[in-house]
Amino acid sequence: MAAESLHLQRTARIVGTPRILIIDDENAIRESLETLLTLEGFTVTLAADGVSGLELLSRNEYDLLLLDLALPGESGIDLLPRIVEMQPNLPVIMITAYGTVGNVVDAIRAGAENFVQKPWDNEKLLADIRTAIAKHRAEEEVVQLKRTLKQRYNFENIVGKSEPMLRLFDLIAQVAPSRSTVLLQGESGTGKELIAKALHANSPRRDHPFVPVNTGAVPSDLLESTLFGHVKGAFTSAISAKKGLFEIANGGTLFLDEIGTMNMDMQAKILRVLQDRRFMHLGGVQEIQVDVRIIAATNVNLQQAVREGRFREDLFYRLNVITLELPPLRLRREDIPLLAGHFLKFYAEENGTQVPSLAQETLRIMMDHEWPGNVRELENAMERGVVLATSSVITPDLLPAQLTGSTYSASLLDHKPDASLFDLMEEIERRIISDRLERCHWNQTEAAEYFKIPLSTLNQKIKRLNVEIKKRTRD
Repeated sequence: MAAESLHLQRTARIVGTPRILIIDDENAIRESLETLLTLEGFTVTLAADGVSGLELLSRNEYDLLLLDLALPGESGIDLLPRIVEMQPNLPVIMITAYGTVGNVVDAIRAGAENFVQKPWDNEKLLADIRTAIAKHRAEEEVVQLKRTLKQRYNFENIVGKSEPMLRLFDLIAQVAPSRSTVLLQGESGTGKELIAKALHANSPRRDHPFVPVNTGAVPSDLLESTLFGHVKGAFTSAISAKKGLFEIANGGTLFLDEIGTMNMDMQAKILRVLQDRRFMHLGGVQEIQVDVRIIAATNVNLQQAVREGRFREDLFYRLNVITLELPPLRLRREDIPLLAGHFLKFYAEENGTQVPSLAQETLRIMMDHEWPGNVRELENAMERGVVLATSSVITPDLLPAQLTGSTYSASLLDHKPDASLFDLMEEIERRIISDRLERCHWNQTEAAEYFKIPLSTLNQKIKRLNVEIKKRTRD
């Protein structure tokens, strides 16, 4: 929290009144400098010794430090290394009555910006202060601009300021210009397609197609035709020839999402395209050459799948040229308020309403939640809040039950006090399955993986419990 507070102070300080800290043990000197600088429009804070000065520096951001060389206990030069460690970019002007060449050299080497001898000339001192602050603010603006670009604007729609996300942004910038295959690994809902789009948008292929396909959503018997196309008469319903996604993506990027769900035969065909950049239409005899960059994504452990014989080892190594790990939301909690604000603004604009704010208790609940559905779950919660809000503040009661701790059983006991235990257990199971399917956007394969049960078992439960299945909205 201290670091976040200092960052907010730094942001506000760049455009606000310059703040100056004076550390000097002489009361008359402190008062004289305070009067001079306050009349010039500066905000001034005073400290009579190094200990209190360091305490102020640990809690506040300043634009400049006026530091006395001859302090009781540790001298100003002795304090400088600790000051530089606490606030590396803070300009420091040393003030002393003992302006020897040795003192000047020692102060500059220790990190001081300048050196002023008592008694000072007011106009020269003010000029030195303004120069140092102007230089410092220009440097801070550059740092802030770079941070802002990394946080949001450099990669459209990707929101984050946490260290894991900043590292990921750096990797995207480094990897995007290359032709190499990229494998994106991360839990469901971490934004793998957004990262794939960022890689494409920051590559030389940006003016060519970006073609996404969720391989887990396409039935196995249709996936080959979808990817490679077919000739007329290749199968019963092939009444005309059709291009596949590899041809459509020629010159650009093909994003293969949920690649871990492909069967072994399809994996072999994908491997050949990666090796030779050639393929044939389903039912065709002529080879077609394409220039396509492959970005693959998975939320399953492919190495484990290789060990279990569910994924080809040679394809894994072809895909695993460059791997980017997407951090789950629970490991970058400082991004939660930023993401929440982003989604609140988006859905308020989409619904034509005022952008609501989060009540403190609402934000606390969100910060404590584990977010198993990651950013997608957070997005859904904010959309729900915008739609249900009747005021300008989203209160905890507008959050989904899984965030506020409301349980299925408690709700059922309130509404069905005469139900049998068997009926209650069935209803709880029905609600759990329905809730998970909704959070997976009705992707039954993904839900089955979450529950750690075969897809056939999940389908049986859906049928037995009469779980309503809605149309999948997106992957």
